[in-house]
Amino acid sequence: MPVGDARGDGPVDRTADDRPARPAGRPERAEPFAVLMPLWGKDRAERVEQAVVSATEGQQLRPDLLILTVDGPLTAELEELVKRVEAGAHGPATVLRHSAHRGVAAALQDGLETSPYELVARADADDLCRPERFALQIPRMQAEGLDLLGGAMREFSERIAPGEGPLRTRPLTHAEITAYLPRHSPFHHPTMVLRRSTVLAVGGYRDLPLLEDYWLWERMMLGGARMANLPDVLVDYRVDEHLFARRGGWRLFASDLRLQRRFVMDRVTTPTGFLRNVGERGVYRLAPGWARRLAYRRFVEHDGRTA
Repeated sequence: MPVGDARGDGPVDRTADDRPARPAGRPERAEPFAVLMPLWGKDRAERVEQAVVSATEGQQLRPDLLILTVDGPLTAELEELVKRVEAGAHGPATVLRHSAHRGVAAALQDGLETSPYELVARADADDLCRPERFALQIPRMQAEGLDLLGGAMREFSERIAPGEGPLRTRPLTHAEITAYLPRHSPFHHPTMVLRRSTVLAVGGYRDLPLLEDYWLWERMMLGGARMANLPDVLVDYRVDEHLFARRGGWRLFASDLRLQRRFVMDRVTTPTGFLRNVGERGVYRLAPGWARRLAYRRFVEHDGRTA
């Protein structure tokens, strides 16, 4: 059974007048859902616009609402884009603004709490959603009462066109995901659809640099969430020259240590598993960027299932 809302309020119950208008041509049988996309000043406007279009107008099953969370000051070009989004250029939209940059966990939590809908799809401001993404995910969430549903991704970059890059997969079934989670994150965050009440029941997004999603998956698993991944490629994931630099360093290794300690306390892993996981992550985080890139390419491009 799914977890109830620990705060006692459950999913927001709003009247029809309080909801954004249903997009034209949307099947009545499809459960309404929102797309949640965080945005900050270092995003590039042309990439953000491509991401927004791919998650709204470009979808076979269009969302009922786009929630754009603006995390801190923006460039003038991004401000113009946000104004167009807020005016409904790409469909019904809500824009949440914060004057200071607080981090992705806070931005996502605000968007999640704001959503009038129980189903919330994550999308990033520089990735591209495949047109069939929500047409595949929303019916599956409805039919099986899932709390978490993700899928596969393909990388692309300035050198590699969408659809031609390395494939990233994750385990498909609830049992496989549960077995996989103690050692690696079992979901690709940019592909996820989440059940709002279940996420809020376990405390929602909490700040942990680069690992806020992995921590959330662990808490949802412990809370009884029903989880699955689709084998389909749902998102084209942008990889730039700075990716591997961002994946290393002492700050992120400290996040690994915090999360692995939590896994031991929650009995998700054993002390032996803790030492193994910390050792693997220490080598990865503290290696030079070129070595991290080689290791990543060696394992991700072969089986798509490294952390």
